[in-house]
Amino acid sequence: MRTHTDKRNRTYRIAALGLLAAMSLGIYALESLLPPLFPIPGLKPGLSNIITLFALRRFGKKEAGIVLFVRILLSALLFGNAVSLVYSLLGGAAALCIEIITNAILKGRHLYLTGAFGGLFHNAGQLAAALIIMRSSAVLAYAPYLAIAGILTGLFTGLCSHYLLSSLRVQEEAA
Repeated sequence: MRTHTDKRNRTYRIAALGLLAAMSLGIYALESLLPPLFPIPGLKPGLSNIITLFALRRFGKKEAGIVLFVRILLSALLFGNAVSLVYSLLGGAAALCIEIITNAILKGRHLYLTGAFGGLFHNAGQLAAALIIMRSSAVLAYAPYLAIAGILTGLFTGLCSHYLLSSLRVQEEAA
């Protein structure tokens, strides 16, 4: 039998996940307005991953997956097309899978490493999408640059998520 508290917790989780998905989509939209930071096509900092990592640590793997895939689907509908959806799905799925594994191995510590692996695997997933779509191994010439960029941007998003979680903990303890 469900209690009033169960319904309240469920409502809180649904509302929180909706807000996180909206925040992730907003960050993605703002990031899409930035001029290219690197001369490599499609390379972006991936700042919306800050929210995915936050959801993973705060709520769990299922909830992080919901936030990620809602953001991917909405961003493809609002800002992209079917091709961008394929790139985002493969990159996002690869990143989330390794982030779940890394987070479990590291027992929730060292979120910057979880982010670094996520960035690396996100770019690997997008390279796989490029191989499928373009049917050319020439895209693999970008692999070393994407690996370095993925690790560096992943370290940054992991650190941002870590500090976000730390700040929230401090605020909760003060309340």
